[in-house]
Amino acid sequence: MAKRLLDCTASELAAFGKEDLLDAIAGCEGRVMVSETIGITQPLLNDVTNAEYAAALGADILLLNMFDVRQPVIQALPKVAPQNTVRELKRLTGRIIGINLEPVDSQMAASNDGTLWQMSAGRLATAENAVLAADMGVDMILLTGNPGNGVCNEAIVDALLEMKAAAGERLILAAGKMHGAGIRSQSGSAIMTLQDAQEFIDAGADIVLVPAPGTVPGITVESVHALADYAHSRGALLMTAIGTSQEGADTATIRQIALWCKMAGADLHHIGDTGVPGMALPQNILAYSIAIRGERHTYHRMALSINR
Repeated sequence: MAKRLLDCTASELAAFGKEDLLDAIAGCEGRVMVSETIGITQPLLNDVTNAEYAAALGADILLLNMFDVRQPVIQALPKVAPQNTVRELKRLTGRIIGINLEPVDSQMAASNDGTLWQMSAGRLATAENAVLAADMGVDMILLTGNPGNGVCNEAIVDALLEMKAAAGERLILAAGKMHGAGIRSQSGSAIMTLQDAQEFIDAGADIVLVPAPGTVPGITVESVHALADYAHSRGALLMTAIGTSQEGADTATIRQIALWCKMAGADLHHIGDTGVPGMALPQNILAYSIAIRGERHTYHRMALSINR
């Protein structure tokens, strides 16, 4: 059994393989903080990456949205060769690094032009991109969808099967949607059903992602609890997500959502990237972390040197 993630140093995490990381997360009993950031936007602190900022506030896992494995960009990162972008971020933060990839069909991708979420080849959920990500040092891929990109659960299953075959031993595979992602028939309470969870896990998902209770209409503590119980019965983990810009709400709302997620059975707690452009409101990352694990573990993660 791996040491629990709450207590791991940067050097210990760097030595972990996939199964060690999953064991370390499970051992925390619902106290793992995942902060999503965007690297292509102007960082909040100008010359400090948003990912570093989130790590300094106590995030255990840094999830990069809009990250293109073929043309990687993280604003404010020191200049390195493109293939070393993720490794440099890991060196600077000592954290587990995940990225979002999206199973978007070409027609839907072409229709979503001129927006922040416009697709590129290196953000597609393909086996080739999964291998590139693993080669770059990525620890986890989340198969999900940004607003309006038309990601459906059936496409997620197909992508999972391809990625599992290509790089499933090297990468943690997580799957699910934080909102409808442009598919009206799979919005609200229909975003994730027990059948969807079954198909994701059968296709190779190590972690099932669902919207946090209170972030999407129809997603309740009870509905997420049922999905968490099912995922756990299959040996998978469950991650709740705030992906509806409520990462920019007041701290009281964030604490309420955090406790709902804990009650529902979340193993990992995700907070989104658009409280302000590029990451959650800093005070909300901190408030969420303290709500699910107290000041002791929050400040321990914040204070623990990456040189240990």
